[in-house]
Order: sequence, then C-alpha cells, then structure tokens
Amino acid sequence: MTKKKNDESGARPRGSKAGARGSDAGARESRRRFAKSVAAAIVAAPVAAARAQTPAAPREPKAPPNPQPMPTPRAQTPTPPSPVAKAYAEVARARFGSQVSDEEFQRIERDLEGNVRTAERLRASKLENWDEPDFVFEA
Repeated sequence: MTKKKNDESGARPRGSKAGARGSDAGARESRRRFAKSVAAAIVAAPVAAARAQTPAAPREPKAPPNPQPMPTPRAQTPTPPSPVAKAYAEVARARFGSQVSDEEFQRIERDLEGNVRTAERLRASKLENWDEPDFVFEA
C-alpha cells in the first residue's frame, strides 16, 4: 500500500535512477519551452511594433454626386531616344546585328532607353557620406 501512495504522490523510491531522469527531463522540457517562448517573443516583437506603427489604410473618397465623364486616354507619343541610348543601340547593332531581327532590335532600343533614363535619375540623387544603405530584412 505504501508503495502505491508514493507512486501516486509523485515521490520516487530511493536509489531509482529512472525517476531521477524523469524529473530532470521534465525540468529540461520546461526550460526548452521557456527558451522557445522567449525566442518567439524576441522575433515577434519587431513585427508587432511595425504593425502597430503602420497607419490605417486611407479611406477611399466618396464618389461625387454627379457622374463625371471619363477622360479620354491620350496616345503616348514615343519620346525620341537620347544620344547615349542611340550610341548603345548602335554598338548592339554592330555586335549582334546578324543575330537580331528588326522587331527584337526595336525592343532592345526601348530597353536601353529605359536603362539610360534610370541611370540619369540615379545620378541625380546625391548621397551624403552618412547615408546608410536601405536594408530589408524578412523572416
């Protein structure tokens, strides 16, 4: 009878290593669980803070009472390519002219023009010595 009472109460008999391992494993398990919860809280804290700081989505403006006529879309006239883009296109034609069709070459010219304009916009933005790069971290 006393043996059953000890088992039910959780007390282990003396000299039993199995009972010692069981209680130690329970302590380790709770430590692991605690460590995991702390790690999860550390990871989730910046995410929760970012969500709290983001402003609410702007409400859509109400429709005007009278229907407004839709503006007619204007056909965009292609802007003439810059001299730099023309020079790049001529280099591409000289190197790959026999391998590229006229349709593909026109697409290459448009792409080169876009690249030249992007480079000009990047050159126009001046960075100071203390400006840091923009890092995006995702989990």
